[in-house]
Amino acid sequence: MGAGKLLKTRILAQMTEDRPDNRAQRLQALLWLGFAAACVWLLLALSPILTPFLLAAILAYIGNPASGWLARHRVPRPLAALLVILGLIGALTLLALTLVPLLQKEVSLIAERLPATLTLLQTKLDPWLQKRLGIDLPLDPASFNALVRKNQDAAQQILGHVLTTLGSSGLALVAFVANLLLLPVVMFYLLKDWDSLLHRIEDLIPRRFHNLALRLAREVDAVLAEFLRGQLAVMLLLALYYSLGLWLAGLEFALPVGLLTGLLIFIPYVGFATGLLLALVAALLQFQGLGLVLAVAIVYGGGQILESVVLTPWLVGERIGLHPVAVIFALMAFGQLFGFFGILIALPASAALLVGLRELQRHYKASPFYLNS
Repeated sequence: MGAGKLLKTRILAQMTEDRPDNRAQRLQALLWLGFAAACVWLLLALSPILTPFLLAAILAYIGNPASGWLARHRVPRPLAALLVILGLIGALTLLALTLVPLLQKEVSLIAERLPATLTLLQTKLDPWLQKRLGIDLPLDPASFNALVRKNQDAAQQILGHVLTTLGSSGLALVAFVANLLLLPVVMFYLLKDWDSLLHRIEDLIPRRFHNLALRLAREVDAVLAEFLRGQLAVMLLLALYYSLGLWLAGLEFALPVGLLTGLLIFIPYVGFATGLLLALVAALLQFQGLGLVLAVAIVYGGGQILESVVLTPWLVGERIGLHPVAVIFALMAFGQLFGFFGILIALPASAALLVGLRELQRHYKASPFYLNS
């Protein structure tokens, strides 16, 4: 009985001794949570101006291996950063030189074939609409001019609304150009000072968390590298798929449209929508009936399924350790929370979070709660 009282006294004494430390740990945890919440609030408050800086940081992270390789081969770091940026600008210029002639050719084809298209619609579509739906579609020039004169007032109101919208959009265009000019400047300084910035951040890490933080950073870096390799493989495979599929469908512009669609597929919806629009316009201008249009739609529908169900979960999800269902959920969740930019960063951000969750899992499985000890 005396031994039991002695043990109880020792336990109570130990709990009393540990209580101040526990309070200090709780206070420290609350302070860190408050700091994290303040950082999140600040990021949300500054989100309208953060886009060029975040994009520059992402591009600098992607371009840092090339810049580091040049620096290791005795190229001064500022010159290496400049060469990487010039290489990126050159790649974008090459893409524009591929796209612009294609658009010019399609616009010239539209202008050349528009009269024939109107005549075809008047002879084929107009009788069908009158017979089936009782709609008289004024496709001949005289009827079209009469319709314009009849609705001139409404057209002027619409024109005024369009001009007002363009005026407000002009400010947005100025902001876009300013951000575009700011992007290479920020990227240059990040690339030039990349190593020193990392050393400064590393120096701020508390010493007791230093090894853990470095290990997690290396794991995140490895996962993001796998993501970039997987995304590049998806882009190349989809460029091959769309080029081959459109060529088999009989599209004249199969190669440039297919390449453009595949290379822009990393931008959610933009690459797919741009390629589909160009392909449908090209198909309509070839005057091969609705069969070609249907074939183009099938090719792009199959490409969308191939990307979202097979290629992205397989080549990207498995490389970064995400289950295919988790890949689909991450895209939907980040899109719902952060919109278009959220979809863009969904997979790399999920991969980085996965590293943290794995570390928490290791601590949980080593805890007395899990081991029941």
